[in-house]
Amino acid sequence: MPTKEAIAAFIAESPGKVGKREIARAFGIGGGERIWLKRMLRELEDEGVIDRRRKVLHKAGRLPPVVLADITGRDTDGELVAEPAEWSTEEDGKAPRIIIAPSRRQRAGEPAPGVGDRALIRVEPAGEEGPQVYTGRIIKLIARIKAQVLGVYRANRERGGGYLVPVDKKSLGREIIIPAGAEGEAEDGDLVSVSVARGTRLGPPQAKVRERLGSLKSERAISLVAIHAHGIPHVFPPAVLREAEAAKPATLAGREDWRALPLVTIDPADAKDHDDAVHAEPDEDPDNPGGHVLRVAIADVAAYVTPGSALDREALERGNSVYFPDRVVPMLPERISNDLCSLRPGEDRPALAVRIVIDASGRKKRHSFHRVLMRSAAKLAYPQAQKAIDGRPDEVTDTLVEPVLRPLWAAYHALARARDAREPLALDLPERKLLLKEDGTVDHVLILERLDAHRLIEEFMILANVCAAETLEKSDLPFTYRVHDEPSLEKMRVLGEVLASIGLKLPKGGALHPSLFNRILASVDKTPHRAFINEIVLRSQAQAEYSTDNYGHFGLALRRYAHFTSPIRRYADLIVHRSLIRHLKLGDGGLPASTTREEMAEVAARISAAERRAMAAERETIDRLIAHYMADHVGATFEGQIAGVTGAGLFVKLDHTGADGFIPAATLGADYFRFDERQHALVGSRSGEVFRLGDRVTVRLVEAAPVAGALRFEMLSDGKAGARQSAQLRARSRNAKSFRPGKSAKAAERTAARKAARQKGARNKRAEQDTTWPRRDD
Repeated sequence: MPTKEAIAAFIAESPGKVGKREIARAFGIGGGERIWLKRMLRELEDEGVIDRRRKVLHKAGRLPPVVLADITGRDTDGELVAEPAEWSTEEDGKAPRIIIAPSRRQRAGEPAPGVGDRALIRVEPAGEEGPQVYTGRIIKLIARIKAQVLGVYRANRERGGGYLVPVDKKSLGREIIIPAGAEGEAEDGDLVSVSVARGTRLGPPQAKVRERLGSLKSERAISLVAIHAHGIPHVFPPAVLREAEAAKPATLAGREDWRALPLVTIDPADAKDHDDAVHAEPDEDPDNPGGHVLRVAIADVAAYVTPGSALDREALERGNSVYFPDRVVPMLPERISNDLCSLRPGEDRPALAVRIVIDASGRKKRHSFHRVLMRSAAKLAYPQAQKAIDGRPDEVTDTLVEPVLRPLWAAYHALARARDAREPLALDLPERKLLLKEDGTVDHVLILERLDAHRLIEEFMILANVCAAETLEKSDLPFTYRVHDEPSLEKMRVLGEVLASIGLKLPKGGALHPSLFNRILASVDKTPHRAFINEIVLRSQAQAEYSTDNYGHFGLALRRYAHFTSPIRRYADLIVHRSLIRHLKLGDGGLPASTTREEMAEVAARISAAERRAMAAERETIDRLIAHYMADHVGATFEGQIAGVTGAGLFVKLDHTGADGFIPAATLGADYFRFDERQHALVGSRSGEVFRLGDRVTVRLVEAAPVAGALRFEMLSDGKAGARQSAQLRARSRNAKSFRPGKSAKAAERTAARKAARQKGARNKRAEQDTTWPRRDD
């Protein structure tokens, strides 16, 4: 049998993908010896010799062949240097350096890479330079990141000029002066981009307005901040709009006619585009008693957005639609998304559909894909469909209950049985929706009720996505899986520590499965820790992404999964549609024959990055809107829970609004609080008072910074008695009658008083210097 050193060397030296199968084949390991190999690989992983990412083994700290990276500077030879954009220093250690080799040939008009850019880079170890150094060649520039500071310009009407209020939480408290004459065309309240000059020793830095990005005084403009901060494309070029306007409605030519089938759309009440319709009926096959025939029809975006067109290039650049509370930045122009591809009731629309047969237990027996022309029978909202099935139909749903909705619900109940048997991750997190006034500010925060109508559509869409992945897996075509890795060892360690802090134990050993987390969630379901542990379990999970390699979807407990059901708003789904069209020979608009696996891997990396960009922008916009809403409640008290602990202080999440706020450690009582990483707590050095992750607390809002989306709280609750404090109290209780302060005790009291005074001075100094508002996820 091979030694650990031989296995590690094989993994390090292999140029391609390495897994258990490749190692077993290389060393002739078979039969029962595979159990030994699995144990050996686990030991190598625990020792930090190798990493397991996406079910693929790498030498610890080794980068994959293609990486998304940020260009951070230049070395002493003037060569550009980059670092991986998704590298976690906590989990993976110090980030590797990538020295970028000059491009062999640069296309005419193509911008040269520079510091601050993000790019897809093909890398390989630099050899003599060391294990943490790579050489790389740029495949494609992803984003041109401007050297700029974003903020809101505040004018000084008396002396001219003004100052900048930064939009970044970390820059709060930083004073940036804009002298008279340097404000350009900016007016008070405008979102601007400025270039900052070096500050003098005697004053704050000065800046010059480079670009006026819009006025935050206009209605529904708060999302402008996130759009510009993250470089989200939000204006369609003229060529894209021309292509969209020139598109003609699809006809029946080359399609199956499904217009007589009563497919219905079920979406949020305020949805403008409808890209999926569903239908179900009992299976009449006597060999499938209690079975159902499901049909899921998805808007045929590939009929209008052809590979290489201006529409296609812009859709890839955007990657996905971005949904803000005050606006939507769509992936496709409205002519496509809200008109030609929206499955409106009573109108002929092209669709790519899947017909699925399931048995009485909800297990799929077979499926087939079809390119069709359909006509939606009705446009329903989730609450509307739920009320109808619960016996309260309206004039629209009254005639649909028996022929359409009852069969849909019967099929859903069968799918729910299959889902329960599969045991996917069952997080229960409240979904909050911000309801806005006409001026774009928050009216109130609504917690949405979770309905069976929501679950029905989810189960139908998940099954359709599985069918797409299974069909394409049998082809030799490149396409993008939707993958979700199991949690890392580091995140499992942190989860175990958090659970231990509330008296729960994380099971050790065995393969990870979502059912493990479901048992944890079930154990706290009726306790005050329920919402907190759901949030912590969510944080312990890896982030889903797109990849040409399939390593399964851990959260859904599925071996293969591909996004197929939302091509109007996700480029990944459009790729899957094109691959299906080409593989099944369903007509025009298929994946080009020249598409390589390497090109598809680049697309997967780009759309994964675009998805993360959208998520960050959406989250920050909600933070800003909530902070604007809370600004009218400064001085009010709120109930919440400690949702994050760092050395700098505590993050508290409020119950109803879900707002996140920060409490600097320097403001916590008359003690010096140190960060205990193992307990995930701040502990008073003198008193032993403890503020721990998950504790219920009462806080007062003392400051709101709407532009940055930041809130600062004051702690009103007492911390819990720590182990040291409890021991001191017990000792004092035992010795209460015999204790007499003598000379040595009085000296100790004076020493303690001097120490407390020094600590108080240190806290005050820290409070004066603490001008940053860190994010919980920093």
